[in-house]
Amino acid sequence: MKTIFLTGVNGLLGTNLVHALLEQHYFIYAIIRDKNRYIGKKHHNLHLISMDLFGDYSSYLMKSNIVIHAAADTSTHKTEYSAYDKVNFQATKRLFDLSKANGIKQFIFISTANTIGYGSKTKPGQESNPIRKPFDQLYYAKSKSKAEEYLQANAANIKVNILNPTFLIGPYDSKPSSGRIILMALNQSIVFYPPGGKNFVPVKDLVGAILHCFDYGVSGEKYLIAGNNLSYKEFFQKLRIQTNSKQLLIPIPKFILSFLGYFGKVLSLFKIKTSLSPINMKVLCVHNYYSNQKSIEQLKVNYSSLDQAIREATKYLSKNKR
Repeated sequence: MKTIFLTGVNGLLGTNLVHALLEQHYFIYAIIRDKNRYIGKKHHNLHLISMDLFGDYSSYLMKSNIVIHAAADTSTHKTEYSAYDKVNFQATKRLFDLSKANGIKQFIFISTANTIGYGSKTKPGQESNPIRKPFDQLYYAKSKSKAEEYLQANAANIKVNILNPTFLIGPYDSKPSSGRIILMALNQSIVFYPPGGKNFVPVKDLVGAILHCFDYGVSGEKYLIAGNNLSYKEFFQKLRIQTNSKQLLIPIPKFILSFLGYFGKVLSLFKIKTSLSPINMKVLCVHNYYSNQKSIEQLKVNYSSLDQAIREATKYLSKNKR
């Protein structure tokens, strides 16, 4: 029986991944700062360890075969790059170096599609595309890109796979993270949407890609895990259908988003936490679309229905609204 060392066990991806690994009879060591934050299934093959990313976890690595590093700082309000670098690069580097030292056979890093250059619906972004504006100015994407480069440069004697998921949709989004886009519309009569768009993918497809990495992943390769390329308007129309609701959809002009970005910048000068910033508002105006062809061909990922993922996410968030 293979043993997995997992970070990022709480939340959308971690919970869904743990359930799938347990179904496949894997044994899991999972570090988490607060065990009470884990909302998934309990099982004798799941060993939760109260520890952060800079703790002494070498003894658990010694008993593991594969590391899946899903933990990250994905917050949107921090104004210093160092805050993201500490978690997304320094902690990743430390975990990877210790994994190599303790004989780990495979290291799977969950990154982000934002480190890859996006494209259009007719010519979506592929793994070979370099990062594009405005994401090259986004501290989260920059710190993830730095971690990717380190892993690829030091992949000798260990199998390294980098997965670059787009915007995840699904149940068990307890924080919530990406589920906030659904909460924006849930039980609302009016929904304001930005002018851009993105790729949306069911979380179960990322879980499937991780499991397929065990057998099919090529060391040193990056894999976009991408589903449907939709404008924000198209996504909310789809959400409206799946929830059988009748929201009025109203576009937000770019100039208003630009104003909100600079207003947020002023707030940050007064140490007020806010996700409003010029870069975050620019991101909402971009149509960042991606291709999943490589993951289908090499990882043999079978992509599922986004409509079903929306229904599952909506059902969960309706019961556990934050």
